[in-house]
Amino acid sequence: QVQVVESGGGLVQAGGSLRLSCAASASTGTINAIGWYRQAPGKERELVAAITRGGTTNYADRVKGRFTISRDNAKNTVILQMNSLKPEDTATYYCKADWTLLVGLRQYAYWGQGTQVTVSS
Repeated sequence: QVQVVESGGGLVQAGGSLRLSCAASASTGTINAIGWYRQAPGKERELVAAITRGGTTNYADRVKGRFTISRDNAKNTVILQMNSLKPEDTATYYCKADWTLLVGLRQYAYWGQGTQVTVSS
């Protein structure tokens, strides 16, 4: 059905950068939005950034000015560029694709497997 695959996580020092990619594809239907979420141990999963099919973006307050979400439609890929990383950014980052078979029908969420981001101080 819908495939969501994240990559690009790793270990980086505070102040460094990482680039996460989310490859989302569907054999049919439409992916209306892709969001990046993160979850640290013992904490709730939270939205980091999202981009809609129309190109509108939203960011969590804590990452505004540091993270940038973008898309490459030709490759069905969404990029999360993370700059000026802080230790509190350490988490497992998940990509979520919102998919619908047809416009007007119910949307379903498909999650990737997650990629670990660790920021050392």
